[in-house]
Amino acid sequence: MPIKKLIVSAMLAVSVLTIAAPAAMAADLPDFTRIVESEGRAVVNVSTTATVRENVSMVPQGMEGDPFFEFFRRFAPQQQQERKESSLGSGFIISKDGYVLTNAHVVARADEITVKLTDKREFKAKVIGSDARTDVALLKIDANDLPVVRMADVANLKVGEWVLAIGSPFGFDNTVTSGIVSAKNRMLPDENFVPFIQTDAAVNPGNSGGPLFNLRGEVVGINSQIYSRSGGFMGISFSIPIDVAMNVADQLKAKGKVSRGRIGVAIQELSKDLAASFGLGKPNGALINDVEKKSPAEKAGLRTGDIVLSVGGQPVESSSDLPRLIGNIQPGKPVAMEVWRNRARTTVTVVPEELKNEDPRIAQREYKGQQQAPESRSMNQVGLALAELTPQQLSKLGVKYALLVQRASGAAARAGLLPGDVILGVGGEAISSFAQFKSVIAGAAKGSTLALQINRRGMIVFVPLTVGAAE
Repeated sequence: MPIKKLIVSAMLAVSVLTIAAPAAMAADLPDFTRIVESEGRAVVNVSTTATVRENVSMVPQGMEGDPFFEFFRRFAPQQQQERKESSLGSGFIISKDGYVLTNAHVVARADEITVKLTDKREFKAKVIGSDARTDVALLKIDANDLPVVRMADVANLKVGEWVLAIGSPFGFDNTVTSGIVSAKNRMLPDENFVPFIQTDAAVNPGNSGGPLFNLRGEVVGINSQIYSRSGGFMGISFSIPIDVAMNVADQLKAKGKVSRGRIGVAIQELSKDLAASFGLGKPNGALINDVEKKSPAEKAGLRTGDIVLSVGGQPVESSSDLPRLIGNIQPGKPVAMEVWRNRARTTVTVVPEELKNEDPRIAQREYKGQQQAPESRSMNQVGLALAELTPQQLSKLGVKYALLVQRASGAAARAGLLPGDVILGVGGEAISSFAQFKSVIAGAAKGSTLALQINRRGMIVFVPLTVGAAE
């Protein structure tokens, strides 16, 4: 082949490769345009106005340097004034006849709610119901033949999967951001009823209530919270799974409120040492550290020291799973719970009752020490100095026998025992005397771990104490 033809062929080959390389790279990246065009029409802007009443001092302006300023500031009458406060959020349409999902905190205390569609139409919205525990609210606008979103099966959502958020951050309508699913079933402090989806899709104030889509254009969650030290996005945002949200929406639509079950137990997380002390191979489950009197749990025979492994066939991986699983059960409906008790599995059937607006705290009792120091009983092998309680103190605690921790050192201190703790039992079994407690400790194999049931300022917890070597 002539040299000229070889050069031309080589140049053509390089050109093809140059064009093909970006095309191949683009083919590997997700294309969000179709989702925005087809599903974005169902995303709405939610704006609210609320009347805020506040007391305003009647001290005349300009008195700051006056000798009587402090007198007027303290004793001058105050007048209540009203002002309007506006806020912005997002939402999405779930039915053609105008039902809209958003966050409860977006519409909380709102006097007037306006929903704006992508075609610029605006509607006044009515709150059908709101659930603060899951942060879900259901709105209704007077419209028909509206575009609606499609719902995903969240069980199929995978960590690492691409997701797309659409909303109105800082009031910028129909803003699109993308990321991946960073984690699933994320439990947040004081959020026992929502297994959040964590993503790194950019979410900012105003995105709240907007949808989170998968690559099939289906809604997997409602953007709800961010983790931030600055108030702005820092790469961690949380969404309410759409199956949780729709369960709430269905109940709000049917009866205006959400009914949840409760069984009346206090629980704590299982550590590796605590699990070992109960003879459980893995630290999975929810450890019951107190059972409320006359509660569904007590009626079913659940005991302190039981470890709940599953509810209705669904596994309890950690203690935070139990309130959510029980909460999903309609009050009055029996449910089978698999429980670890006495180093064996057993099944208990519980009939949950309805969870009220505020779940009562289980153990509100508080131990107060004697005026005179009680006689101390030492257990040097675990670093404990203990004292027996008086009948009056035992009556106040509602127990037959208990031991007060006066001093903790060595193994006891390493376990986290504190002066003022009251030891109630070992492994769910109540102690009956100092001699019996001492015998249990002495009979434990060297290096083994015992779960001590403790009353700590009114809260019942289990503490894993490793026994063996003398201190």
